[in-house]
Amino acid sequence: MVYNLVSYSWIFKRNTLASGVVPQISAIMGPCAGGAVYSPAVTDFTLMVKGTSHMFITGPEVIKTVTGEEVTFEELGGAMTHNTTSGVASFASEDEDDCIMQIKTLLSYIPSNNLEEPPRIDTGHAPDDIDESIDDLIPEDANVPYDMRDVVAKLVDNGEFFEVHEHWAKNMIAGFARFDGRSVGIIGNNPAHLAGTIDINASDKCARFVRFCDAFNIPVITFMDVPGYLPGTAQEWGGIIRHGAKILYAFAEATVPLITIITRKGYGGAYDVMSSKHIGADLVYAWPGSQIAVMESDGAINIIFRKEIAKAKDKKKKRAELAKEYKEQFANPYIAAGLGYIDKVIYPRETRPLICNGFDLLASKRQSRPPKKHGNIPL
Repeated sequence: MVYNLVSYSWIFKRNTLASGVVPQISAIMGPCAGGAVYSPAVTDFTLMVKGTSHMFITGPEVIKTVTGEEVTFEELGGAMTHNTTSGVASFASEDEDDCIMQIKTLLSYIPSNNLEEPPRIDTGHAPDDIDESIDDLIPEDANVPYDMRDVVAKLVDNGEFFEVHEHWAKNMIAGFARFDGRSVGIIGNNPAHLAGTIDINASDKCARFVRFCDAFNIPVITFMDVPGYLPGTAQEWGGIIRHGAKILYAFAEATVPLITIITRKGYGGAYDVMSSKHIGADLVYAWPGSQIAVMESDGAINIIFRKEIAKAKDKKKKRAELAKEYKEQFANPYIAAGLGYIDKVIYPRETRPLICNGFDLLASKRQSRPPKKHGNIPL
């Protein structure tokens, strides 16, 4: 009956009007099909229980009739499908009890509405309680991967990081943690997956999370180690320009405190969009050995010194010499620091106290924006 469609629309309208006013969480513990799926799609976080929950617009039988494809309920819209492939779900729960516990944990980090400050608790972890092993975490070889979640775990209160979209777009991490008891949102490139490059899915994951944090007064820390955007025809034809712009839009419009830590690489446009000073970061710190430039040394010298390399008798040796010279002159944090784009070059062990102090400093931050109905984010 058409009345059922009207009821759907009423729910969708209310979800939309409440967006950014109160946090909205959807728990899918059973089937959710057809028009009903749009309500959880509009909410901020969606949890799905493994084995019992399914979400899809058209079911397996309809798909088989229309396209001839054969697919099971679990393959089409199961919990792990939406956690790993589509990104529709934010969390995968082992069972209903686990789902409820995840919701409780999530609620502990966020305020009840957009006029409240996020909850701050006594975690028993002092700002100057430092894990000095973090100094040895980043590999000396800039091409060797590491997991950015290991960096986060050594810095946040009690090593507790509540990750959002853990199984989707793994080259970008997002989640909640605390510094000196203060709830914060964390975004970071993850070199352990796709070398930390930014692709379409990572762009959407990052932008949506940053906008949620900004809507509910949650400060954001960005851990940057990005060699650039993921190249390839699939990315270009899939709209990486449009999707990638969502990240810069989200950070540029944010009014909450923003702190950025450059752990290793910051190259090209990807450096700009990952909460650089130029689009709104309040405090930016870089670790020793950070490389900040338009492009990586190998790519740069192949373009700039193409003729010199071609004429050299020992091309490999010449390329290595030019690469070293390029890194020393351009790909280091001190040039950016000298220009005021980085506030300080710090040892990793100094990071936690500076973040805690930084958020104390920025607690009274207030930023106004030009009057407008709303912006037009490149969806």
